[in-house]
Amino acid sequence: MREINIKEIIDTVERLCIEANQHLPEDVRAALCAFRAREDGQIACGVLDNIIENYGIADRECVPICQDTGMACVFLEIGQDLHITGGSLTEAVDEGVRRGYQNGYLRKSVVADPIRRGNTGDNTPAMLYTEIVPGDRLKITVAPKGFGSENMSMIRMFKPSAGLEGIKDFILETVETAGPNPCPPMVVGVGIGGTFDKCALLAKKALLRPLDSHHPDPYYAELECEMLEKINALGIGPQGFGGRTTAIGLNIESLPTHIAGMPCAVNINCHVTRHKTEVL
Repeated sequence: MREINIKEIIDTVERLCIEANQHLPEDVRAALCAFRAREDGQIACGVLDNIIENYGIADRECVPICQDTGMACVFLEIGQDLHITGGSLTEAVDEGVRRGYQNGYLRKSVVADPIRRGNTGDNTPAMLYTEIVPGDRLKITVAPKGFGSENMSMIRMFKPSAGLEGIKDFILETVETAGPNPCPPMVVGVGIGGTFDKCALLAKKALLRPLDSHHPDPYYAELECEMLEKINALGIGPQGFGGRTTAIGLNIESLPTHIAGMPCAVNINCHVTRHKTEVL
């Protein structure tokens, strides 16, 4: 059985927190440039140019792309033949986030209690999601999530009778209600199936999938293309000023569900769809 010490996990999480906030993933950059090339509105073009210039400056100067450096969402795929030594895995992740946000001079945005508030001062705890997979490796993905977009996300527990049209209407309703609040052009993650909680996780994980990929099932791949086109027809546009570019990507993740239900969640992200992955 392969062993890994928590020190390596701490160091990796620290580095990923900083890098994810400074360097936009290549698929997101490519999507922004592609949609800029087809945009024809004067204001929309200007906004997209500013967005592209901004992430270029952040990349070159190694500074945060956005002032909201997000709540640290950390996804771990843990090989079942891997033994983690030296302490608590959860504490190791939090220590990595703590160091990353302090040493990277990133904004601390986490409060200790949802009602009584009070900043924790180090952006911990992280939102930790673990999955046991075959093998002896540890895959770590850090996805800082800003709440201008998170606040506009929604979940709905449909009855099966709502059908595909109910799902389509809900996705459009969520985006239209969000309007300019999530700093469009946005990336839309959709989860369909599972349970109340699982479908929300599916929607969040959908935001991690490359924007130039498609759902492996052609039925859902076609739905992704259709809904992206319909969202962009809403005319919300970059930063809500109007235009053809309201979203640069829409990914769907699906799971089996109960005969009596059809859960659907929509998790919205801004154009700064940040995530960084490393395999140990």
